[in-house]
Amino acid sequence: MIIFGEDFKVIDQFDNWMTVPDCWVSSQNKIGRGHGEAKFYIGNKEEMYNFYGPKGFNAECFFLKKDLIDYMDALKNEYLFPSQNYKAKDEFPQLWQERMDKVNKLSDVIIFHIKDQNQLAGLRGYVNSDDEIYQLIRELSLPLITYISAMELQDARGSKIYYWKLFADFDAIEQRKCDPLVFTYGKKKNKDVESEKESSERETEKQKEVRYARIGQGKYRELLLEECPYCPITMINDERLLIASHIKPWAASDDKEKIDPQNGFMLSPLYDKLFDRGFITFTDDRRMHISEWITPKNIERIGLKNHMFIQKLPLNSKRIIYLDFHRKNVFHGIIE
Repeated sequence: MIIFGEDFKVIDQFDNWMTVPDCWVSSQNKIGRGHGEAKFYIGNKEEMYNFYGPKGFNAECFFLKKDLIDYMDALKNEYLFPSQNYKAKDEFPQLWQERMDKVNKLSDVIIFHIKDQNQLAGLRGYVNSDDEIYQLIRELSLPLITYISAMELQDARGSKIYYWKLFADFDAIEQRKCDPLVFTYGKKKNKDVESEKESSERETEKQKEVRYARIGQGKYRELLLEECPYCPITMINDERLLIASHIKPWAASDDKEKIDPQNGFMLSPLYDKLFDRGFITFTDDRRMHISEWITPKNIERIGLKNHMFIQKLPLNSKRIIYLDFHRKNVFHGIIE
């Protein structure tokens, strides 16, 4: 892996995506009433120690400025049209610009350290950090729809460092819109309980959104099939085995992009899942790129080949623009 001209060897990937909880983010981003806490849950202690080092570790990590810019771009739609009831929801359009300005002032590679919170009893593994970037990540991250992936790298001198990357979980965003999470810390007071009329009106609006989505996606699939009647990777052409995959995810798209057939490929289910979750992407010259977050053994099992030329991949100027978004905001990897 080449990062700003330096060659790194990929040693390992942390198996779990670390979902950002509501308790960890800054107060403006909260959707519940709990107090903020600086420690971050990694996974069980055995997994954490196997990955970061023995008990009491102090691990060197980094974020990339361009990854944080891509993350903020990916969530711009969420800032404008929130799927969750954030504490500062009304200020979100302004907050997006303020936070983007902070990110733009960062250096290209931002080093920080995480420390094992081994003083905490139990099997759950936590880390914490005194570094400024760690606090900024708490400010940038939106809870439950953000996760962090971690990768262990080794530089040319043999030193280990951990690459952290923020991702927007577009599936989670859609889930929040359809079935919003309700936090009830203790019993609600009467004034906090929404009236039956308000609840009914909200449900009616939700039903309209669901109906629009179903109609729109049906038309989208129909138009996409006319242009792409088969999976360009497997050449499967049985419509029952094909999925209309969005290039720019539904949750990040505006109303026009949601139903634009140029914003999609017809893919067989396995490749749809790989593409949707950011484990593969494509370049403008029809080359498949595979995420470093898939283990070599699973790449072999699936039969993937990095940089494989996909001759039948339907590309044009519009899809190239959508693919640029996918590579920056959905793909789990780096394309230099």
